[in-house]
Amino acid sequence: MLTYSYLLSFNAWLLLAPVVLCYDWQVGSIPLVESLGDIRNVSTVLLAVVMVALCLSCLFSLQGQGSREMLVGMLFLMFPFIPASNLFFRVGFVVAERVLYMPSMGYCILVAHGLGRLCSLVGRLGTTVLSVSLLLLLLLFSWKTVQQNNVWRSREALFRSGIQTLPHNAKVHYNYANFLKDNSRHQEAIHHYTTALRLYPRHASAMNNLGTLTRDPEEAERYYRKALATNPQHNRALFNLGNLLKSLGKEEEAEALLKDSIHFGPHFADAYSSLASLYAEQKRFAEAKEVYLEGIEKCPDSSDLHNNYGVFLVDTGEGELAAAHYQQAVRLKPAHYVAMVNLGRLLRSSNENTEAESWYKRALQVTRKVDILTPLGALYYNTGRYNEALQVYSEAAALQPHSTDIWLALAQVLAMAGRSKEAEKMTLDIISRDSGCIECYRLLSAIYSKRGNYTQALAALDRALQQSPSDVTVRAELYFSKGNQFREMNQLGRAFQSYKLAVELKPDQSQAWMNMGGIQHIKGDYAAARMYYQRALLLSPGSKLLKENLAKLDRLERKVTGGS
Repeated sequence: MLTYSYLLSFNAWLLLAPVVLCYDWQVGSIPLVESLGDIRNVSTVLLAVVMVALCLSCLFSLQGQGSREMLVGMLFLMFPFIPASNLFFRVGFVVAERVLYMPSMGYCILVAHGLGRLCSLVGRLGTTVLSVSLLLLLLLFSWKTVQQNNVWRSREALFRSGIQTLPHNAKVHYNYANFLKDNSRHQEAIHHYTTALRLYPRHASAMNNLGTLTRDPEEAERYYRKALATNPQHNRALFNLGNLLKSLGKEEEAEALLKDSIHFGPHFADAYSSLASLYAEQKRFAEAKEVYLEGIEKCPDSSDLHNNYGVFLVDTGEGELAAAHYQQAVRLKPAHYVAMVNLGRLLRSSNENTEAESWYKRALQVTRKVDILTPLGALYYNTGRYNEALQVYSEAAALQPHSTDIWLALAQVLAMAGRSKEAEKMTLDIISRDSGCIECYRLLSAIYSKRGNYTQALAALDRALQQSPSDVTVRAELYFSKGNQFREMNQLGRAFQSYKLAVELKPDQSQAWMNMGGIQHIKGDYAAARMYYQRALLLSPGSKLLKENLAKLDRLERKVTGGS
């Protein structure tokens, strides 16, 4: 009660002398009044005396049919402030300057009334002194208003002013840290979160946000757990810790934490997406779908949920349902370029290239990002629109000049557009920066092979194999390509050995089996040729070429048999 009473006098002092102004007075800005001996109680008593005197003066003026200005001023001063006074119910703030806007009208009336009364008592000289003093006061307050308006021009200026005015206020440090975090000024944000915790060690949200800025998983986990020890129902900390543990493979605990995050924050869309993705990774597709649908029901305005559910539907073979959710994501958030790109990819997979292109271009109207440019470039490349593909990939390369994949895609377009010398030069330049680029060697091999330089093509493939690619499929494809080069050079024995290495690594390569059969066919080993053809036919039962080769083999065998 002592503190609440003191807050009334504190508000009155802000009205009289707005020297120290701050947008937020919570979390230790005004220390508690904990004893009757606190000197601040004097201001509370003084306010009470002044208010009683003013009320009595109003009553006397009413009884004497005198001036009503004081009564009007008192009514404007007191009644608008009552809801914020803590007298009848608690409010959610300590001091807020906004609640003094309407009471200030009553204050102005009282000042004008009081000035008039004083001027009538002090004579001409006194009136001049009072008028000059009031003018100076108005100029001073006007200067303060201009200064304070600058504080409210931006979030950064507002939050920084809070720190300058109340450096011992944990909340202003927390708010400024949030601004810095949103603007990727992470080191400064960490400093202010740490300051907020030093001033208020139980600030769970500051602990949670510090965890999100920490690169060390162990340290991040420690911050999240401290936040939950302070507030076990902190749904953001539950979500962040759950995501961290999911990335570390601790899936059972992660699942429990994400469920708690949803329980304590049923309208927190990110928690539904994270839990559903965990189930999807565990192949628990029915549960994942249930979580997504529950999230969409509880958070119908979440564009990200609709987009993520669309991705899930595509991954689980229900792509025809995904388009509606991508479109809903865009309806909810017209600037959701990720959903536009996903919808473009879905349409592209159905060969609806015109529609896909329109969605990619719509996404580019929102932002020019590599994630949008590269799928559009791939669409142009695959549909033979090489000039447009070059333009798009060139823009992507300008945005990410150190991306090997983008420069390689650009080189591939140049090669397909018949500009093989430029493609070769660009590919060699990529290799000079990234000697382990296996796809670069494959592209070089294709360029040399197209020119008929089979020796150089083979050398490029050997360089690729020297990188020891970990992917078995890639190694098999490289040996298959080597086989093709040897076959072009009419070195059938070496070609056969390369194809054989390819099928040993990846037995489902029907083309390699067929080529092995063709080599045996040419050599006259019809039994071996038939065996390889039949193996290839099992993998590609609809191949007309295989059936034709087998028919030729039958005719040759009959001819040989008949001739014998």
